[in-house]
Amino acid sequence: MGTPDFALPTLDALVEAGHELIAVVAQPDKPAGRGKKLRAPATVIRARELGIETKQPRALRRGPFPEWMEACGADVAVVVAYGRILTPRLLAAPKKGCINVHASLLPKLRGAAPIHWAVIRGHTESGVSTMQMDEGLDTGDVLLEARTAIGPEETAGALWDRLATMGGKLAVATLAGLGAIEPPPQDHAAHSLAPLMTKADGQLDWGEAATALHNRVRGTFPWPGASTTFRGGPLKVKAARVAQGSGEPGTVIEAGPRLVVAAGEGALELLEAQLPGKRAQSGSDLVNGARVVVGEVFGA
Repeated sequence: MGTPDFALPTLDALVEAGHELIAVVAQPDKPAGRGKKLRAPATVIRARELGIETKQPRALRRGPFPEWMEACGADVAVVVAYGRILTPRLLAAPKKGCINVHASLLPKLRGAAPIHWAVIRGHTESGVSTMQMDEGLDTGDVLLEARTAIGPEETAGALWDRLATMGGKLAVATLAGLGAIEPPPQDHAAHSLAPLMTKADGQLDWGEAATALHNRVRGTFPWPGASTTFRGGPLKVKAARVAQGSGEPGTVIEAGPRLVVAAGEGALELLEAQLPGKRAQSGSDLVNGARVVVGEVFGA
């Protein structure tokens, strides 16, 4: 059970390991692109390529899907970023329950967006956990985990790709040891949350320290993207780095080969930015094209 491309390495790994997949379950097709045409989830597209049956139920609590889940005879359900809460009835349907592949070192960062928040919050380590699912939000006993360092310039997108691959390998290892693994319960007192990302989470507050701004830029790349305002309009910040300097937060303190903006503590160099209707460009190209000068202010 999984929907986005994060689940693809797990799907592929299970097939390569020789497991019999009864079906791939994903969310319904959703509008995408400028034309808002319905597009199938990444897992459904891959399942069709592999000749695996697909299910995209709209209702989970009643109707044909929970009945099918109980009757399909599955030994275990592997859940990877499915995006919907499973009912107790669904959790109990497979003989050995449901195993979740979660992109954090539980109990840290329970929730929908652990990769983004790990980077935004400046974590230096992340990983994946497999968990025996229960009715709580990522509260089940952890079966296995794999760790990896987060690079100081690494984006959420880069970490996403690496953890997705790690998750596939960990899922295979977990199924191989299922029954022999004795999972310890999570330390619930040490948990933290990683709520669903929104576009508002990419808004830069120039009163924050430059390190926090840098983390937000890389933690929201490529989605939802970091943004600020410039001359009354929006400006997307695609890449940045911490720089030396100080000044009133949001004020341009260097405009030339480098575009540097003062933060609440330190300064941030804008390496790549994008004006509305324009292509992304380097900080120096933005300075030249928009004639940015020292003293101008970013942000509200």
